[in-house]
Order: sequence, then structure tokens, then C-alpha cells
Amino acid sequence: MIVLDEQLLGRGVERALGRWYRGSVRFVTELRPGTIIKDEAIPALLRQQSRPTFVTINETDFWLKAPVSGSFCVICVAVPDSRASAVPSFVRRLLRHPEFRTKAQRMGKVARVSETVVSWYSLDNPTIRRLERW
Repeated sequence: MIVLDEQLLGRGVERALGRWYRGSVRFVTELRPGTIIKDEAIPALLRQQSRPTFVTINETDFWLKAPVSGSFCVICVAVPDSRASAVPSFVRRLLRHPEFRTKAQRMGKVARVSETVVSWYSLDNPTIRRLERW
């Protein structure tokens, strides 16, 4: 399951991801309908799901701040709000990378993806790993 941050609502990101991602694609607001979900509550909501991958463009609040958990993955896509439509291509590219290809490989990782660099830290290795020109 891919869980999208609420900032991506209304941008067609879920449809674009759904064209190639075999699992379900949902918004974080669907995990607790009718309530305001603050960023700090998201990890607890993710733990209630079955191995979700959370995708956000809010790297300021998640990169180097999100707790690492073996029960979920966080992907911070480093694009401005105006380029949110690029999120599906970044996610697809990352999920093709050997470190992130399967759910089992991605769980316990927090990644930051940009045009030229992917960085991540994990439960197994808190040191930030970088792959340039990926």
C-alpha cells in the first residue's frame, strides 16, 4: 500500500501511481476519516496498516525527523508544491532501485529523493546513505 500525504490531494498523483503500482494507493486522510491529522500522528497511523509506504513532498517535517520503523517506509520527494505532478515518476524510479524494490526491502527506511540524488537511512543503518546520479 502506498499512502499519500494530504498535500497531494487533488493533483492526480493517486491515479498516476495506480496505473503501474499493483497495490492500493490511498491518502492519509482515509486512514482516519473526518479528523485533522497532524504530521506527528502519521507514524502511529502507518503502524496500524500492513507495511505501507508513505509518500510526501513535505520533506521539512519528515526527512531526518520521521521515526524509523520496521513496519513502514517514508519517501520524501524533494520537489516544490508546484511540481507535485512529478511525484509518481520519482516514486516509480525509487521503487525500481534494488534497495527499495520490494516491501521487505523498503520497510524500516526513510528516503529523500531528488532529481539527482537519493539518500536514505534505515533501522539497520542510521548513517545516511547517498546515491548520486541515480
